[in-house]
Amino acid sequence: MTHLEPPPAAATLHVREVAAMSAVPQADWNALVDDDHPFLRHEFLAALEASGAVTEGSGWVPRHLTLWQGDALVGALPHYDKYHSRGEYVFDWAWADAWERAGGAYYPKGLSAIPFTPAPGPRMALASGVNALSAARAFAAVLEPQARSSWHLLFAEPTQVEAWQAAWPSLLTRHGVQFQWQDRGFGDFDGFLAAMTTKRRKAIRRERRLVAEQGVTLRRLVGREIDAAALAHFYRCYCITYLERGQQPYLSHAFFERLRETLPEALVLIQARVAGKPVAAALCLQGARTLYGRYWGSEVVADCLHFEACYYQGIEHCLEHGLTCFDPGTQGEHKLSRGFAPVALRSLHHVADLQLRQAVARFCDDERRHVEAYRLQAAQSLPFKALP
Repeated sequence: MTHLEPPPAAATLHVREVAAMSAVPQADWNALVDDDHPFLRHEFLAALEASGAVTEGSGWVPRHLTLWQGDALVGALPHYDKYHSRGEYVFDWAWADAWERAGGAYYPKGLSAIPFTPAPGPRMALASGVNALSAARAFAAVLEPQARSSWHLLFAEPTQVEAWQAAWPSLLTRHGVQFQWQDRGFGDFDGFLAAMTTKRRKAIRRERRLVAEQGVTLRRLVGREIDAAALAHFYRCYCITYLERGQQPYLSHAFFERLRETLPEALVLIQARVAGKPVAAALCLQGARTLYGRYWGSEVVADCLHFEACYYQGIEHCLEHGLTCFDPGTQGEHKLSRGFAPVALRSLHHVADLQLRQAVARFCDDERRHVEAYRLQAAQSLPFKALP
C-alpha cells in the first residue's frame, strides 16, 4: 500500500492507495458495504480484476483508495486510471475528442465507479459513524492534486453526491435518468397489474400469453441452484448479445464463474426453456432490498421474451421475496409502459483545464434542462390508474 498524506480537513483520517483488491482483506472491505449493494462487495470487484476484465491490459488500472482511522479501515473508494471511456455508461467521448483536438491528453483520466455496471448506489463504502462529508474531503484532498485531465464519479447515491459537492465545490454535475420499479404494496403480480390502466394491464397479459403460446417456459434459479451447466449456457447467450452488434463482450466466463463460487447468494438466473432445453437467460444480482437486472442473451427469436425474462420475471421475484426495488439496467424507454418509473441520477466531474471545464459546464447545464423536462414528461406517462 502507498501511504498518502492526510488532508487538513480530516486530521484523524488518512488515505492509502492499493493497486488491487487482493491487497485488502475481504472481510475488512465487506464490513463497510451495505447489504443491498453487491457490486461494491470485495468479491465482485476482485472477480473483475482476477478475470482480466479490469487490468492495465484492458485499460483499467486499479488504484483504489482506502480510508483509515489509526489502524482501522473505515472507508473505501473504488478508483481506476482509465485509458478509454468504454464500460462507463456516462459518455464523455465528446469531451475527450475536444480536448485532444486542442492538443491535450485526455487519457488517462481518473474514475470512481463500478466497472461495466450502471447501477446507482454508494461509491464510498464507509464504517458506521464515519461522516460522508469528512470521507469525501479526505479522498478529494488526494484526488484533486493528481496530474489527470479529469476525474469522474459515476452513479453515486444522492447523499454521497451531496457530500462530494460540499467537499469539492468545483465539481461539475451531470444529470441523467434511469427507470426503476418500486413496490407500492402491490402484494403479488396480479396486484401490480390491478394498479394499471385497463389498456396496459391487457397488453402485459397478452405479452406473457404470447411467450407461453410459443412453447417457452421460464424458471428462476437462485444462488447454489445455478450449476456450472446453467452458467455456461447463460454465458453463451450473453456473448450473443454483444456479437450481434459486432462487439466483443466485456466480461469473461471466468468472471461469472468466480461470482458463482464466491458470491452465490447474490445471483438470480432467469432461464427460458423450450421442450426442456434452455434457449435464453437473464442474470440478475440481488441485495437485501433491490434486484439488479444486468446481463441478457437469447439463442432464439421469440415475441416478447425479452420483456418476460428481463422485466416481468424480475418483478415477480421481487414480490415473492420482499424486495422493494427492481433496477433493470440502463436505457430503455420501453420500460416506462411496464411500470418502471423515471429516476433522476447525477454524476460528478472534475475537469482540470479551465477552458475545457467552462465548455463542459455549459454542456452539462444545457443537458440538465433537457433531461429534467424529459423526466417530468416520462413520469406523466406511467401506466398506473393513479400514481401511488
